Amino acid sequence: MDQHAEARPRVVLGVAGGIAAYKACELLRLLTESGHRVRVVPTAAALTFVGEATWAALSGQPVATDVFTGAHEVPHVRLGREADLVVVAPATADLLARAAHGLADDLLTNTLLTARCPVLFAPAMHTEMWEHPATRANVATLRERGAVVLEPAVGRLTGADTGKGRLPEPPEIFAAAVRLLRRGGLPPEQALDLAGRHVVVTAGGTREPIDPVRFIGNRSSGKQGYAIARAAIARGARVTLVAANVALPDPAGADVVRVETTEQLRQATVAAAGTADVVVMAAAPADFRPAVFAESKIKKVDGAAPTLELVTNPDIAAELGAAKPAGQVLVAFAAETAELERAVANGQEKLLRKRADLIVVNEVGVGKTFGAEHNQAVILTAEGTRVAMPELSKDDLADRILDLVSDRLR
Repeated sequence: MDQHAEARPRVVLGVAGGIAAYKACELLRLLTESGHRVRVVPTAAALTFVGEATWAALSGQPVATDVFTGAHEVPHVRLGREADLVVVAPATADLLARAAHGLADDLLTNTLLTARCPVLFAPAMHTEMWEHPATRANVATLRERGAVVLEPAVGRLTGADTGKGRLPEPPEIFAAAVRLLRRGGLPPEQALDLAGRHVVVTAGGTREPIDPVRFIGNRSSGKQGYAIARAAIARGARVTLVAANVALPDPAGADVVRVETTEQLRQATVAAAGTADVVVMAAAPADFRPAVFAESKIKKVDGAAPTLELVTNPDIAAELGAAKPAGQVLVAFAAETAELERAVANGQEKLLRKRADLIVVNEVGVGKTFGAEHNQAVILTAEGTRVAMPELSKDDLADRILDLVSDRLR
């Protein structure tokens, strides 16, 4: 066996029998092209949607279809034991039920029972099936046992139906799988340290309309908030993502609430925070809004610019801090353009005023932080600790922030 092949992360891709099975082909391509060694384990029903030859050609590996093929290698035990990650996409209501009840009536469920690595389920089914109490109970059971079960996406289902139950897009399932693999070497209690927790994350920049075609806004891309949402999902959390004017694909597994204005952001965040263990205010709300909204487009009169009167928007983080229930962790952000020590001083003042547990202070501006793939920050705690972060990818900074959050929850 090629030593390089042995060194590659070993992934078992389970495919259950739903129409979304064809999307697993793209997920398989993403996994193999990024250097993972993938064995596909389709159910018998899955093979009616995508044939064995397709899985073999895309994976470059033999396809395991039942417990009797290659019985001398004991595949029903070996595949699970040797895997670094098991991903089931799509995971149908039937597959989730069998996994939750510990059934072992085919190779995929046998593999799930013998796996001692992270397991990721990406459900896909009709809305009524996802919302049925039996499915909800099965999902809760799997999550309690340490599996990561993504929330389905909302969108077009089979036929003319639309609703929650659509398979998350393959690139987002892939991103969740890679994050799980990165934490796979940790003990389960560390890797899934947010299991059973509800995490609310805000992201993006709000827009305050001036007239039907113009608005006041900012440069926030939402990338840091989305990275935090993905990191929380990979750590087992149920995530509500309140997204303000973000042009990014929905993170697989998050419940996404889309808003435009600061008041809409406030309403959605306050509503979600009522059941949250953690609230991360990574969005950039506009501090001001026009006092009056013009019902029609403002016209130039003799080339003169109009006068725009502004009023102050509510401070959402301060409102949440004032009403924060016992045990909830509130993380605020401070976007600063001042030099470091002045920025940290400003952040300290905001931390106290907002009654937050942590505040992430970062320098922003043209070409800095907004829209970039990396971020550099200083994290301040309510106890007075100062944690300076070097320049990191936004994914890595997200995990550093959640490490501190997890410590506080414990």
